Amino acid sequence: MALFGTDGVRGLANGPLTADLALTLAQATAVVLGQGRIAEARKATGKRLTAVVARDPRVSGHFISAAVAAGLASSGVDVLDAGVLPTPAAAFLVSDIDADFGVMISASHNPAPDNGIKIFARGGVKLPDLVEKRIEEAMTGPKLLPTGGAVGRISRFADAEDRYVVHLLASMHTPLRGLHVVLDCAHGAASGVSPETFRDAGAKVTVIGADPDGVNINEGVGSTHTDVLVAEVLRTGADLGIAHDGDADRCLAVDADGRVIDGDQIMAILAVSMKERGLLHENTLVATVMSNLGLHRAMEANGIRLETTGVGDRYVLERMNEGKFSLGGEQSGHVIMSEYATTGDGLLTGLHLAAEVVRQRKPLSELAKIMTVFPQVLLNVKGVERSRATDPDVLEAVAAAEAELGDAGRVLLRPSGTEQLVRVMVEAASENTAYKVAERLAEVVRDSTEESH
Repeated sequence: MALFGTDGVRGLANGPLTADLALTLAQATAVVLGQGRIAEARKATGKRLTAVVARDPRVSGHFISAAVAAGLASSGVDVLDAGVLPTPAAAFLVSDIDADFGVMISASHNPAPDNGIKIFARGGVKLPDLVEKRIEEAMTGPKLLPTGGAVGRISRFADAEDRYVVHLLASMHTPLRGLHVVLDCAHGAASGVSPETFRDAGAKVTVIGADPDGVNINEGVGSTHTDVLVAEVLRTGADLGIAHDGDADRCLAVDADGRVIDGDQIMAILAVSMKERGLLHENTLVATVMSNLGLHRAMEANGIRLETTGVGDRYVLERMNEGKFSLGGEQSGHVIMSEYATTGDGLLTGLHLAAEVVRQRKPLSELAKIMTVFPQVLLNVKGVERSRATDPDVLEAVAAAEAELGDAGRVLLRPSGTEQLVRVMVEAASENTAYKVAERLAEVVRDSTEESH
C-alpha cells in the first residue's frame, strides 16, 4: 500500500505512524525537495535550505514534529518551528518567507489518536503524486547526513502567528464591526489564532471548542459536529457561527436561525460576490462532482461557469492552477481563494463570508437563498467490486433513473478509492424520491455483483 494518501501520510500515531517513520520521511523529503535550480543555487552560495514545521495540538504532535525536525536538521536543513498553527498558516508561511518547503503535523478532522504529515513544496503548494512517489522511494535510499557546521539548526519561528494574522486581515475588503460571531475551533489548531483574528477584524466573538488538551481535538465539536455551534448561536443571538475542523483548513457556517450553511452554499455566496466585484477569473468556480445540483443551478442563473473535478481538494487545486481560477472548493467546507491562499483556509473563508454579511447588509440566511439545496442521499454499497460502478446493467439503471428525474435531479455512482464499495448518490426535488431512487440503484449494484458470481 502506498504511504501517501489523498492528503499526505496519515494513520494511528505509534501505530503505522511512528517517530522512526517521521524521521525517515523527513530525511527523504530533504533529499528530493533539496534538488532543483533554486535549491542548488542556494547551496552553491553556502546557504542551508530552510523548512517551516507546524502542528495541530494533538498530543502525538510533540514527538512527531520533533522527529520531523530531527530528520530535516540531520539532513542539513534549518528548521523554523512555528508551533501550533492551522495547516493553511503553514502553507502561507512557506511562501511568505520563501522557505524551501514546509511540513504540517495534523490529522485534520480525524480523532485524537490519529496523526498525519503533510508536506508543502516551495511556494506553499501541495506535492504532486510524482513527487510523493519519489519521496517514498527515497526513504530506502542514501540520506544526506552532513557533518560539522553543515548540519541544520532548529529554532523557534517567533512571529509565525503574527505574520499569518496580518496576512488574513490584509485580505479583508470590509471590516466586521457590529457583527457577533460564534467560533467553534474544534479544540484544534485554530483555538488561539481564529478568535484573535476575528476580533482584530472588528467582530464581537463568542468562542467554543477552544480548550485543546491534546486528546479532545474534534471531540463532539468542530465542522464534523455542528450541533453545539447551532445551540450556541441560538443561545447568544449571534449573527452567525463559524465551525473549523482540527487543522482549520475547512469552514462551515451557521446562520442566526441555526441552519447549517455548507461549503457549496458558502462558495455560491462568495462566487457571486466576486463576480460582481470583478474578482472571479473567467467567471468560473471549480467544485467536485459531489457538489449539490443546487450549486450548478445557482451558478448558471448568475452567469457563472461551474467546472467539476474528482473528489478531493487536491484535484480542485490542480484545476484551479491550470486555469488560474480564483475560487474553488468542496461541499465539506474546503474553500480555496487562490488570490490569498494555496490551500483551503477555514479562517480566510469564514472572514470573507462574514464580510459579505456586513457588506451586503443582509443576514446570512438571506445570502444563502442564492442557492436552493436539493435533498441528497448517499448510500454505500459494501462488499462489492469497485468495477461495478461501470457494469452495463448498473449503467442502464443509472440512465433510467436520470431519465426519470429529468432536470429535477442528478445521479452519481463512484467507486471508493480506499474501500471495497461503490457510493450511490442521488439528488432530487424531495428526499423521499432521492432515497427511493438511491435504494433502487444500490439494489442493482448488489444484484449485478451476485450475478457475476
